[in-house]
Amino acid sequence: MSDEEESGSSRKDRGIGMMIGMAIGVAIGSATENIGLWLAIGVALGAAIETGLSKRNQSDSSPD
Repeated sequence: MSDEEESGSSRKDRGIGMMIGMAIGVAIGSATENIGLWLAIGVALGAAIETGLSKRNQSDSSPD
């Protein structure tokens, strides 16, 4: 069984958290006129969201 099948996430679902974080970072960055800082914060936030989503998917698919 591949890693994708074990984790329960498909290839198209990967990167959703990163896109959400980057969108938030760009929105705040354009509002505050400091896109460089907020884009970096958004990427970090997106990585955290992505990690949380993958851990949640792993715990949902594991047998009790």
